[in-house]
Amino acid sequence: MDTTIVVKSYRPAQVTWSQLPEVVELGILDQLSTEERKRQEAMFEILTSEFSYQHSLSVLVEEFLQSKELRATVTQMEHHHLFSNILDVLGASQRFFEDLEQRHKAQVLVEDISDILEEHAEKHFHPYIAYCSNEVYQQRTLQKLTSSNAAFREVLREIERRPACGGLPVLSFLILPMQRVTRLPLLTDTLCLKTQGHSERYKAASRALKAISKLVRQCNEGAHRMERMEQMYTLHTQLDFSKVKSLPLISASRWLLKRGELFLVEETGLFRKIASRPTCYLFLFNDVLVVTKKKSEESYVVQDYAQMNHIQVEKIEPSELPLPGGGNRSSSVPHPFNVTLLRNSEGRQERLLLSSDTASDRARWIVALTHSERQWQGLSNKGDLPQVEITKAFFAKQADEVTLQQADVVLVLQQEDGWLYGERLRDGETGWFPEDFARFITSRVAVEGNVRRMERLRVETGV
Repeated sequence: MDTTIVVKSYRPAQVTWSQLPEVVELGILDQLSTEERKRQEAMFEILTSEFSYQHSLSVLVEEFLQSKELRATVTQMEHHHLFSNILDVLGASQRFFEDLEQRHKAQVLVEDISDILEEHAEKHFHPYIAYCSNEVYQQRTLQKLTSSNAAFREVLREIERRPACGGLPVLSFLILPMQRVTRLPLLTDTLCLKTQGHSERYKAASRALKAISKLVRQCNEGAHRMERMEQMYTLHTQLDFSKVKSLPLISASRWLLKRGELFLVEETGLFRKIASRPTCYLFLFNDVLVVTKKKSEESYVVQDYAQMNHIQVEKIEPSELPLPGGGNRSSSVPHPFNVTLLRNSEGRQERLLLSSDTASDRARWIVALTHSERQWQGLSNKGDLPQVEITKAFFAKQADEVTLQQADVVLVLQQEDGWLYGERLRDGETGWFPEDFARFITSRVAVEGNVRRMERLRVETGV
């Protein structure tokens, strides 16, 4: 007989606790309440999903990390940035699975696994923090190698075609630890829901949920901290303050919210002049807006800057723009908005009439400049807002976008020109993402249930 809990023919989607031979043969199902059966299924899903995850991590290690051909195409530093401490992460997963499996072997009708979840989250899952913190280097290294290293690209393509990889690219394997660590709170929360009728078990499950949620927060903070630090040091070398009073840019409490080129609309006599290409480059940080002119891809001359609390933003429709000297005829300015620097570096007021190529880009700038999400944070009934389920993973490419995993649920706060701005319900992160990566949830029951669950989860975790 196979001594493992997971069946030999590994098919996790078809395997449930109720289908295990020992459960069926002992006739346990006839003696259980519906709620207890659901609790057993919730615990077993944590076990089987960990096995599936561990199996995929092993593919990453055996096919990619340990490939001598792939290692020969990169430097030692590039190899480290690409795979980081994945062996430590795999080891943590193996120990976690072994403890879960041992509990299931000892008890066909498992009493609880919350103690295992709590112990591993607090004592053994720290490799996840280091791995997630390295994400910015990992993504940048992979992008650089695939675009400029032909030998790496060729070997990688050959490995990805192997049966063990199932036709998936290396990125699908590299992001597995981030996906797993963000899924664990949801799996543990399901266990909490199924133990509400038993006070001691519920307390244990809640402690486990809090420990895992703290781990996720540390992983997110580590990733954000490294990304922001790297970004600020890079920008420090690129921004030229020779024309204005220098701003000490690098600060632990400062990070980039959005950057990009815009058209600066100028008035000349009776006409408005808009250049054929963008003439203004903005860097928006959480506390200051820096207005520059772009010299090259890595050099920007600072024209002005102002603290965020000294900025006013006004959305304008083209038809509302008055012509110089009076009048209100339709303007040729495509998507205008006003940014007024109430107090800039020289102690004066400056008004910039800016324009974007698209309505969505203007909306994104206005949201970033005004921190528009604040108007939704105090909303008493978030169930009134639409929700979407993410149908395929989206990786943020700009500072105002949000990375999303398949099956994430997002509260939609704004919709503009093929883009959605929303709040990721599992942790409250906000950002923009393409509308075609999501489908709207039409069931009212599902919408209200999602809001209740996520609000309760945030209260329970308290992290």
